[in-house]
Amino acid sequence: MAQRRMFSKQITDTDAFLDMPATAQNLYFHLNMHADDDGFLGNAKTIRRMIGASEDDLKVLVAKQFILVFPDGVAVIRDWHIHNYIQKDRYHPTVYEKDKQKLKLSNAKQYELQPAKKPVESTIQENASGVDTSCIQDDNKMDTEVRLGKVRLGKSKNNKKGTSQSAEPIPYKEIIDHLNKKTGQNLHSTTKSYQRLIKARWNEGYTLQDFKTVIDNKAFEWQGTEFWKYMVPGTLFATRHFDDYLNANKRKPASEPVSGGYGGDLGIRAINDDDLPF
Repeated sequence: MAQRRMFSKQITDTDAFLDMPATAQNLYFHLNMHADDDGFLGNAKTIRRMIGASEDDLKVLVAKQFILVFPDGVAVIRDWHIHNYIQKDRYHPTVYEKDKQKLKLSNAKQYELQPAKKPVESTIQENASGVDTSCIQDDNKMDTEVRLGKVRLGKSKNNKKGTSQSAEPIPYKEIIDHLNKKTGQNLHSTTKSYQRLIKARWNEGYTLQDFKTVIDNKAFEWQGTEFWKYMVPGTLFATRHFDDYLNANKRKPASEPVSGGYGGDLGIRAINDDDLPF
């Protein structure tokens, strides 16, 4: 296994990352250092205990999708391929091949869970030997610049309009303003991590009203509960959550939440793993 690990400021300089407690940020770096050459590790909890981080720190990383966790406890660094390029002669494929098959690699070089509704061919390109070479480089081509592909414009996921919405401007501000109104937060629609999530769902065919419905549904369900802290784009607009949240409530949502906000202090205290809403 390669011994050198790299980190991209494209990830670590974002508001989403820097808004986390320093202990959660520190845990993220340690998990990256202990991950295998595909970004997987099977001992995330052991590493957490080893460095003295809390369970809440690990839960924050999961909630904000900096790491993805499988039912068997194996974790993967979502942005591994943005951080790292590994030389071919040092690369060793992960032993967690079954979990890797559940993922696809987006055009932005991020791991995403394959949709559970229907089998989707993985976009992780493999060579003839079956080794993922998307982050492996030749010895004479040391290039640590991040190469981001253009987001593929898909057709409507639910075939609501029958054509792509790519020609329509994406209403980032209107969506984030609606979330701020419901939660009392002061999130900025220009934040790149928020725009990335919104754009991905928009290109799948979801509409402005769908985004508002997701926000309203979860505001109605989570207001006054310990889950209120998850009223953030990283949870609401994630691939594996959005469709479920869209269809979660058939009741009329409350016009205004009782209280809430996702301020500087995350306030995550004594939440069992089974209680997480994902």
